Amino acid sequence: MTPPHARTWSRRGHTPVVRVRGRSRRRVSIAALTCYKPDHRSRLIYRPRRDDGRRDGRKSFAWTDYRDLLTAAHQQLGGPIVLVWDNLNVHKAAGLREFAERHEWLTIFHLPPYAPDLNPVEGIWSLLRRGWLSNTAFTTPEHLIHRIRRGLRHIQYRSDLIDGCLTETGLTIRPG
Repeated sequence: MTPPHARTWSRRGHTPVVRVRGRSRRRVSIAALTCYKPDHRSRLIYRPRRDDGRRDGRKSFAWTDYRDLLTAAHQQLGGPIVLVWDNLNVHKAAGLREFAERHEWLTIFHLPPYAPDLNPVEGIWSLLRRGWLSNTAFTTPEHLIHRIRRGLRHIQYRSDLIDGCLTETGLTIRPG
């Protein structure tokens, strides 16, 4: 996640400066699902992952991480999942496709290429960047993860925010 840019203030004639240490090679990745069901409260299920340098050189989520997230979501939600995903390469991985074919509770659809405006999760990232991550210089990766979890937990308990992310896309949920 790139650092957010935000406005600040200072005394006239004194330009505010935020000093940061050298660029870190460590990375924090987040996977999230916004869950909608007619006549039910919207849900947000997420998993942050910190690159610890010990996983086969991969810095972001592997298809197995997404598989585990979907399995956990299925257990939490207690029903079938219709997943609408963007076109991230790992979302189209052969292992994930085979996993979906083996489980009748999971159906996957992909959004058109280059259509982030149709993805409700993009609204979640926007809320997170503009709120809990703005105007903060993170001192450690743990500090960043703590703020991410705090912001996502806040969004989790506000189903109106999650509903707003869907409304912003212009898409609707129709019972089938």
